[in-house]
Amino acid sequence: MPNYTLTYADSVQGFPSFYSFSPDWMIGMNNYFYTFKGGNLYRHNVNPVRNNFYGIQYNTTIKSVFNQSPLENKIFKTINLESDDTWETTLETDLEYNGFINRDWFEKKEASWYSFVRNTGTTPANPAQYSLRSVNGIGTGASVSGPAAATVISFSISPLVSIGSILSIGDFFYFVATGSTAPQLAGQVTAINVNLPAGINQVVIDTTIAGAVTIPVIVPYFMYIKSSVAESHGVLGHYCVVEIENNSTDAVELFAIESEIMKSYP
Repeated sequence: MPNYTLTYADSVQGFPSFYSFSPDWMIGMNNYFYTFKGGNLYRHNVNPVRNNFYGIQYNTTIKSVFNQSPLENKIFKTINLESDDTWETTLETDLEYNGFINRDWFEKKEASWYSFVRNTGTTPANPAQYSLRSVNGIGTGASVSGPAAATVISFSISPLVSIGSILSIGDFFYFVATGSTAPQLAGQVTAINVNLPAGINQVVIDTTIAGAVTIPVIVPYFMYIKSSVAESHGVLGHYCVVEIENNSTDAVELFAIESEIMKSYP
């Protein structure tokens, strides 16, 4: 269990911050803060490199919760940071799989940093991911052909098995074999070819990716999971715990964290 140093603030009459450094002794003197560590004396707040203590670089972490209308199921769609820098963001709810935002995915809009929430998960997917809004079914395929790196999965035109407009290049394709209820990774989508008057209704996938399983001879049911980089379904829950992290060595200011939230109607 790591040790932390707590700080007291008169403005809030409490202990608002935890610091990662753990000194052997500390003292304030002549308007400076000094600590002892390993027999060495350190003066704080004079090093231009932020979050560097005793030669070790740390990150800044802030954790809070969105808890409006706690009895309602809600979808947390976006994160808006009123800050002069972006932050790595993770989200956790009580009902659905966690979400995340890579700090490079934020876009600056009207002096704030804005991004939509992606669901976290693994590839191949674990069972907890199958209930996510990023999972969609297509139907039973008509035929499977072509090389492993460009396997063509054709679907019926009459009656029509619609591929739909939600599927995108980069999404992960799964199949459920006949007599089974467990989805298995088939590959990653590289092309979508739909021209119904010409008799074309196909998805092309790369089956050589890690974790992919050979598609059975009897053409199975197909489904897909949106790529986490492309999807924006948000995370579902009564509340959402949000944790942001910044690894900058310069001064960073954060004024507020906001989220676009909508009620979920099952």
